[in-house]
Amino acid sequence: MTALKKYQRLESTGLWRAGPGGQRQEVIVRLGEATLMLTDPRSEQVLSHWSLPAVTRQNPGVRPALFVPGEDADETLEIDDDDMIAALKTVQAAVRQATPRPGRLRAALIGGTTLAIVLIVTLVLPGVLKRHTASALPAAKRAEIGQLALDDVIRLTGKPCDGSLGLPALARLSERVFGPEDTPILYILPEGLRHPAHLPGGVILLPRDLIDQDTPEALAGAALAEGVASRATDPLAPILDHVGLKATFGLLTSGQLPDDALQGYGEDVLRDNASAAVPDAVLIEAAKTAQVPLSAYARWRDPSGTATAGLLEGDPYRGLMPTPILPDDDWIALQSVCSD
Repeated sequence: MTALKKYQRLESTGLWRAGPGGQRQEVIVRLGEATLMLTDPRSEQVLSHWSLPAVTRQNPGVRPALFVPGEDADETLEIDDDDMIAALKTVQAAVRQATPRPGRLRAALIGGTTLAIVLIVTLVLPGVLKRHTASALPAAKRAEIGQLALDDVIRLTGKPCDGSLGLPALARLSERVFGPEDTPILYILPEGLRHPAHLPGGVILLPRDLIDQDTPEALAGAALAEGVASRATDPLAPILDHVGLKATFGLLTSGQLPDDALQGYGEDVLRDNASAAVPDAVLIEAAKTAQVPLSAYARWRDPSGTATAGLLEGDPYRGLMPTPILPDDDWIALQSVCSD
């Protein structure tokens, strides 16, 4: 989001409503590079975490400005601060400019370019189309596809745990591990998921048994490993493999996937039992930067320690005391996220 450089670290107050019929609550609105974070001004607890590309304004030209974190979202946010409204307007303009316009794309692809792409894809390198499509999609479309994939996953696992005390603690853990900018959104799934997974749009899925551990180190290590994996391999790649070449080409030319394209993708996510494909050396270096111990995560992955011996031996905080992952009260609250 290069359009947001001059607004980095911008803060304002706002009135947030968690859902229809709920009371409005004063919040501090913090604008990051890719996220909008809403916190309680008294307790500094994170109340909600919005993806910037999905934020839309409901009442153009009316003050205070009314924003939602997506077309079908229940949450609302009222803002009367000129700088914050201008920043969010800049985001929306950048998203509109980056969103593919079917009419223009079809016109541009008529002729030799279209023929060349089709020949390459069908006769030589099917992967070329997928890589080109993935690189051409704007952030808003990637986030939309990630949400569709999540919907198919939770069809099998149940909706993500959303305990009112645990969610803010989970958001703080994500910021502790990844920092305040481009912070992934973490979801704890109640059943069915046996290994961490990631989806487009900065989404990381984590199994419920990670919050049953004695300390948050295993959960933090799993989130970190999956975050590193998501940066190493485009999260959109397995989705395009699933939908196939025809749907991928349609996505490139029209900006849309068929309604049933992601049907069954949830089974792919749950069936893939491979741990995050991150070399030990890369994960160890990331853990050192994030100040996250790896031993608890390594033992969670393999209690015998055989498959994760490299992580156990290379843990940069083995025998040391790094910065705490979470305060005890936050960890207790996070462990209740699936109980409310």
